[in-house]
Amino acid sequence: MYDKLTRGDIEKMEKEIEHRKLVVRKEALEDVKEARAHGDLSENFEYKAAKKFKNENESRIRYLEKMIKTAQIVEDNSGENEVGLNDTVKIFVEDDQTEEEYKIVTTVRSDALNQMISIDSPMGKALLGAKEGERILIKVNDAVRYYVRILEIRKSDDESEEIKKF
Repeated sequence: MYDKLTRGDIEKMEKEIEHRKLVVRKEALEDVKEARAHGDLSENFEYKAAKKFKNENESRIRYLEKMIKTAQIVEDNSGENEVGLNDTVKIFVEDDQTEEEYKIVTTVRSDALNQMISIDSPMGKALLGAKEGERILIKVNDAVRYYVRILEIRKSDDESEEIKKF
């Protein structure tokens, strides 16, 4: 599966890779050398911690490079009055008689606990391109469906959230 990313996501990843290669990698190698100089490596906690940090940094670099290499670039082609990427949507859930607010984001930014839903989620797919006042069917699966009404759309070009760290 390819992650859907914006050009902004890719730029942030490239900056993080550059920082990790030029700054963090150098610091991590220095920490390993310093810890190795403390003697017996079998009981040297500082050495093990420094090696672990170095390996985590290298792993993160590989992860980001793979994401960039396999990414599917998406752009917001929504109209001024349509739900688009990075927009915040206020909806009314008919079954629960409640109002909820979500930000529609790319797959790497999704965070349901913070009301940030992916454009690939059932709700994200249903809301994308919808207009204020529309009644939308959210189809979770064959058995679970519910209707929502779009109350408000707040447009945004903001991509300030961090890329998730795995």
